Amino acid sequence: MTSRPCNALLVCAALSVLYPLPAGSREQTRDLPENRKIIHALNRLTFGPAPGDIERVGAMGLKRWIDRQLHPEKIRESPVLEEKLHSFDSLAASTREMGNAMDRGVRQRIAQSLMAVKLYRAIYSERQLQEVLTDFWYNHFNIFLNKGADRVMVTAYERDVIRPHVLGKFEDLLVATAKSPAMLFYLDNWQSAAPNPTSNVRPGRARRGINENYARELMELHTLGVDGGYTQKDVTEVARCFTGWTIREPRRGGAFEFNGRMHDRGEKVVLGVKIPAGGGIEDGMKVLHILAHHPSTAKFLSEKLAQRFVSDAPPASLVQKMASTFQRKNGDLRAVLNTMLGSREFWSEAAWRAKMKSPLEMTVSAIRALGADVDSTAALSSHMARMGQPLYRKQEPTGYSNLGREWVSSAGLLARMKFALALVSNQVPGVHVDGNRFGAEEDPSQIARALLAFDPGAGDLGAIQKELSAETVQSRAPRSLLVAGLMLGSPEFQRR
Repeated sequence: MTSRPCNALLVCAALSVLYPLPAGSREQTRDLPENRKIIHALNRLTFGPAPGDIERVGAMGLKRWIDRQLHPEKIRESPVLEEKLHSFDSLAASTREMGNAMDRGVRQRIAQSLMAVKLYRAIYSERQLQEVLTDFWYNHFNIFLNKGADRVMVTAYERDVIRPHVLGKFEDLLVATAKSPAMLFYLDNWQSAAPNPTSNVRPGRARRGINENYARELMELHTLGVDGGYTQKDVTEVARCFTGWTIREPRRGGAFEFNGRMHDRGEKVVLGVKIPAGGGIEDGMKVLHILAHHPSTAKFLSEKLAQRFVSDAPPASLVQKMASTFQRKNGDLRAVLNTMLGSREFWSEAAWRAKMKSPLEMTVSAIRALGADVDSTAALSSHMARMGQPLYRKQEPTGYSNLGREWVSSAGLLARMKFALALVSNQVPGVHVDGNRFGAEEDPSQIARALLAFDPGAGDLGAIQKELSAETVQSRAPRSLLVAGLMLGSPEFQRR
């Protein structure tokens, strides 16, 4: 397909209306109309509605559907997904098996399998909220896939550490990440040891000592937040508490172990709490307990969850309610989400389509909206990388951002438009879109309503009509799918 450079009309329209939202343009107290609540829930709690989802949720009842999503163990998984995942041997492989596989030179296949499984789950899983939360918490406790031994540790990290805990107690999730070989390797804590000036060091080798990387990110990114009330002294004391938390044979995907010979057994003081001398692994466990129950952690995590599910700048009233639940329920993440989903703020007009989709969300939601079939994900991963989100490859420990404004740029929006048009033209290898998806329908407003479940804005429709009337627009796709592609790349579809 060829078109005028950059599909400029739609890209410019997107840049002008997506962010920032005009001050005072959203009603802060008015409730969403009932006919929009199902659409809102599907846009926020899933990777986007698939054909028939709105009707199915309506028949089940929105409250019951939400309760089932909060209890994924009650949901029978999609047979289609199970079939898609059947051929991936790495799904159940241990880190030791992964390490041995790395010796056989199959690192690339492991990475490709990891990305494929993530995409298949996002596209086909019936347990959509669990998949959304797994993505959220993976980014919160981010691991960079391409760092050494993490190439073989990330599969088990997401499977065994993140996924089982996304609706459990935060302290359990925190402990699991702290003991994870993937995290210990990524943030270098596996080498952190109490300095021993009397030990022999071979010529040319640096003396091992305390590494503060994990301690700093533990407080700044994982728990308290940058303004959570800790000091540099606390960072050092926490690092001392985690000396000896290491990995057995890390290059072969070894397991967590505590090495008492590496541990600093002196007295420590963390956030005003004295940790007596002579301790061992319990020093680190005590720190994790302190941080998991700290008021700053409750506020920081509640705000971050509200940013993901409500708006980039969530109401302080909502954050406070969620933080109160977090403290009262000992960090029960399901209870915190229940508080959010039972709030007026979540169901307000102000929250309606107030979030910008990440490249992952845009890609998966477009496939789901079209009811496309995917039998290979390599091309999808490449498109997402061009949009700015190569999966598992965020090098910084911050993970990929929850803030919609971080994803708005002319280059990023152009990449989204190109992907959407390639998708409907069946030019994304491994993905098939039914050319009869919309029949003979060519009315942009009707096709848009089928994709969005509501009427699009006049600006989007006008831009699409101009694109369609341009003499240079050529496509292998039926005209109805071309309209769908332009709609998928439009500002309306970029919001959720």
